[in-house]
Amino acid sequence: MGQETRKVAMNPPQVAPPIRPYYSNCVKVTAGPLLFISGQVGFDREGRLVGKGDARAQTAQALENIKAILQANGASMDDVVKVTVFVTDMRHFDDIAEVRVAYFPKNGPASAIVEVSKLALPDLLIEIEAVAAVP
Repeated sequence: MGQETRKVAMNPPQVAPPIRPYYSNCVKVTAGPLLFISGQVGFDREGRLVGKGDARAQTAQALENIKAILQANGASMDDVVKVTVFVTDMRHFDDIAEVRVAYFPKNGPASAIVEVSKLALPDLLIEIEAVAAVP
């Protein structure tokens, strides 16, 4: 899973390089259908919030949820081609970045991060949606 080349991450020299190592300026999908993953938040499998007030813990749980959804579809984090991160306070950026680099250490997906005024529930600090090329 994730071993076949289903995506090619690129950083063309005509644009500035990524400001963090966990994403790429663009990703070309070379094979496989696409899996669109709804926004994931810091809920564990029982629906309990992990890390109330803790952006790192909520980020890790959201990414673990994405990882589990990928595995259920025969894919891995290596197959993610795009993520969109919604955060309620951009001051959490560095905390989120430190967690994300552990999940996307190389050839990261295309990415955007957006500050929003609020998410679906008051204690949520972050939400991450993803698109993956799956086998």
